[in-house]
Parts: sequence; structure tokens; C-alpha cells
Amino acid sequence: MTNEQHGADDVEPANNSTDEQTTTDGADAATTAMSGIIETAGAHAPVLDEATPDITDEGDSTDLTRKTFADFGVEPEICEALGAKGITHPFPIQALTLPVALEGQDIIGQAKTGTGKTLGFGIPLLMDTLGPGEEGWDEDPASGSPQGLVILPTRELAKQVAEELTTAAAKRTVRIVQVYGGRAYEPQIEDLGRGAEVVVGTPGRLIDLMDRGVLDLAHVTTVVLDEADEMLDLGFLPDVEKILARTRTDRHTMLFSATMPGAVVALARRYMTRPTHIRAQDPGDEGMTVQTVQQVVYRTHSMNKVEVVSRILQAEGRGRTIIFARTKRTAARVADDLRSRGFATAALHGDLGQGAREQALRAFRNGKVDVLVATDVAARGIDVDDVTHVINYQCPEDEKIYVHRIGRTGRAGNSGTAVTFVDWDDVPRWRIIAKALGLPIEEPVETYHTSEHLFSDLSIPEKVTGRLPRHKRTLEGLDAEEIEDLGETGRRGRKQSGRQGGRGGRDGNSQRSRGSRDTKRGERSRSRRSADDEAKPRRKRTRKRTRGGRPVDGSAGEQA
Repeated sequence: MTNEQHGADDVEPANNSTDEQTTTDGADAATTAMSGIIETAGAHAPVLDEATPDITDEGDSTDLTRKTFADFGVEPEICEALGAKGITHPFPIQALTLPVALEGQDIIGQAKTGTGKTLGFGIPLLMDTLGPGEEGWDEDPASGSPQGLVILPTRELAKQVAEELTTAAAKRTVRIVQVYGGRAYEPQIEDLGRGAEVVVGTPGRLIDLMDRGVLDLAHVTTVVLDEADEMLDLGFLPDVEKILARTRTDRHTMLFSATMPGAVVALARRYMTRPTHIRAQDPGDEGMTVQTVQQVVYRTHSMNKVEVVSRILQAEGRGRTIIFARTKRTAARVADDLRSRGFATAALHGDLGQGAREQALRAFRNGKVDVLVATDVAARGIDVDDVTHVINYQCPEDEKIYVHRIGRTGRAGNSGTAVTFVDWDDVPRWRIIAKALGLPIEEPVETYHTSEHLFSDLSIPEKVTGRLPRHKRTLEGLDAEEIEDLGETGRRGRKQSGRQGGRGGRDGNSQRSRGSRDTKRGERSRSRRSADDEAKPRRKRTRKRTRGGRPVDGSAGEQA
């Protein structure tokens, strides 16, 4: 053997050793890289082009637990009604809003959902409204007609707000009526015919009732636009303009929303008189949400998503879960697929009738189902604290929708996990979202239901399959929650299935001729009510309806 050969032999093992080391390092790096969990330490809330508020609680150290509603000038009846429900101290948005709103000034209020903004506008609205038998009722030209109007984008929000207003008005005689699509016209027409001081509703149904001549807004002195940015995003602006045109020119207008970009503020000012922009900081700030919720992103194939979801739903510690879909059709299909695999699932989307939507929400809140598949629009107004997982079945449209979705988990100090599926075509969109939120912009890891990192990332037992074992199917399911008959077919006393009454307006033509008869019946019921009221003892009140400290005489053309 020559020295060259010997040297070559000496060198060869060294080269092999280096190659083996390189291969090992590469394998370790690949193992480390194969994870969908993203680093959130440098994340931040979306940067919005928002107007500067006139009033904010930023830097305010006032201890609101030492304040009561009475300290802000709220009348005793409302304080008593709230106190009976354990509501004694105002939230920041309420503390900022009440002093301004009770003076009759227009308000642009900005606060996140769940921070108490309903009472922020509800208390001033109720205090500017007179109910039957209250002092000033007989002299008020608006007696028996709506005096307050609350407009919201979805049925669920309308129902939720109406219930909170009813709670605050429990010691008053003010009547609050809900009007929204997805249910028959007759019950709502009858409610309006009996008399209503406050109407809470969605734009489409409000306009339908106005066109039928059963809803008169000429005496409305307080108008609230809640979730205003969502209404504008959903294209309700023309409807809102039509509704506002039917109200008094000197109305008191309050606009509330979670976000308030400059374009929305400019639009709001067109319908308001020198409004005051108030912003309350959210204790659960979106920036904290982005940082504290564990976020997992996978690039998945559309044909494999249900298989991946069925594994995620068997993760250790998984509780209530919301799956967001982009379309109504996708939400219905995914819910059906998961239900056939043994999971207690309910769907929530716009093609369901109101009774079916409320059935799904009640079943989810009551623990009869623990998976809710919803579209963004239908999910607005869902307020459940113990959601452990959120799954974006399709990549969200933008960073604001992404933060709004993942904010449904990790509430009230609980931990939460948000999983986002990104299709191949959506990778550029995800990069834009990640960049806007300060998240890593790396391409999501390709993932299938057999991928090892899926199981390790989300603490999924190794031997689970795409079906829930029978011994784990312990929840009662959607059918165990009774569906309420809301008269969506126009016939009372008839049971409705989840697929009936989707639009709630198919019988509209057959009902139009009944509108005048319902109106006359309402007038007769009002006359009977007036006779009954005369026989009852009057409640003594020291306040009449005012606007900015001056009495309101009900003349529609008068300027405040």
C-alpha cells in the first residue's frame, strides 16, 4: 500500500464522519422545523387607521368598584333593576359614556364586545323614554309609539341586546319589542300593535315593517347604531340611511362599535351633530390575545381537512370548540361530516331559520354539543368564556378577522389554542396576515392526518382514528335541545326543523293584505289598554322626556 493510498484511506473515514454528522444535523433541524406552532413573543394587535378619540380612559386610574350607577345620575328604578341582577358598578365604557349621553349629546362609542357597551347606550335610551302610566305619558305625543330605536347587524345580537335592555327596564313600564328576520311577521306586527316604546331590530326587517305601515318612527328621539363597522362591512349602509330618514331630525344618535377606522368615523359624522368620540381600553386587549393564545398554522389539502379536524377534536384537554368556515355551504357540510363521525356538532349559519340558530347556540352553551361550526356573520354575538380550541377551517380574509376569531378562546384567564388551515392558494394571504400581526412569515408546514407533528403539537393520542370511539360519545347532541317554535312558517303551533324557515319571508306576499287588519287590531288593543291604565294607580315620576336639559314636545320638525 502506498503512502497516497494510505493517506486516502485515512482521509476517507474523516469525510464519512463529516457526512454522517451533516446528515444527523439536518435530520435534527428537520425534526425541529416540522411543527406548526408559531412564535408569538413579538406579536402585536392589528395597526388600524383609527381616528383619535375625544375622551378615553387610557392612563385613568379611577377605581370604578367604588362607583355606582347612581353616582352617574342613573334613575333609581334602573339602579334597582340592575342591582337585582348583581350589576352595581359601571364598566369603563359606561363610566365614560353616561355623563355625556345623559346630557343629550351625540356619541361615537368604541369598545370591544363583552365590555358592557349595551348599558352604555341602553341606560340613556331608557331614561329618555316614557312608559304607560309614568308621569308625562298623557301629555307626550309619542305615547304608544316607538321612542327609542336600536339597530344591529344580526339576529343574535338583536336578541341579546333586547334581553339586556329588558333587564335594565324591569322596574319600569317601558315595552321593548324585538324585530328581526328568520321568523314570521305576524307576532312582531301584533307586538307593535300592542304598543312599544323601544324597538330593537335588524335593518332588513325594520324596513319591511316600515313599508307595511305598521312601524312608525316619526316619534323616535333616540337612535342607536350598534356594531356599526360590521353593518357597514355587510352592506347595510343604504338600509341604515333609509331608516334614519324616517326619524326626527333632532334625534339623539349614539353609534357604538368595536373598531372605528377613520372612514367609519367620517361616515358617522354625516348623520350626527357634533358627536363626541369615546374610546374605552379593552382589559383583554387584542395584543394580549395574539400573544397568549397558542397559535398553530398548517398547510393542508382540502380533501384531508376533515380527517385532520377529527384528530384535533380528540386532543387531550379539548373542551368547547368553534370551527370557522368561510361559507354557509362549507359550515353545513363540515358539521354533517363531523356528526357522522360521532362528534356532538351543531352548525350556525345564515341559511338556518332563527329557531334552529337559537337551538344550536343553546345546545352549545348548555354542553349538549361541544363543537360549533359557524360562519363569521352568524358567529357575531356568541359570548362563551370556556372555549378551548378555535379552528379556522379556511384562512381568514385579513388580520382583523383572524384576531377576532382566535379571541373566542383564551378568555377569562383560560388557556386557548387556535389552529389555522392554509390552502396552497392562501399562502400569500397568510403571509400578509402574519406580517401585519408581527408573527413569523415562514411558509406553513405541510400537514396531513398522519403527520407526526400534528399529534405532538396538539397533544393528540397516537392511536386515535377519524371517528370518535362509541364509549366517548357521552354528550346528548343537538336533538336533545328543544327547538323553539318562532312561527317562522307563519303558522303557530307547528314544529320547525333546522332546515325550515331559512329566510322567514316566503309567505310575505300572502301576509301583505293582513297588514291593515293587524294595524286596526293594534289600535283597538291600544284603546283598551288606555282604559285599563286609567283604572290603575299612576306611578309618580319627577322627570319628563328631555333633550339636552330642555323638554321634548314631540314636534318632528323642531331642531334641538
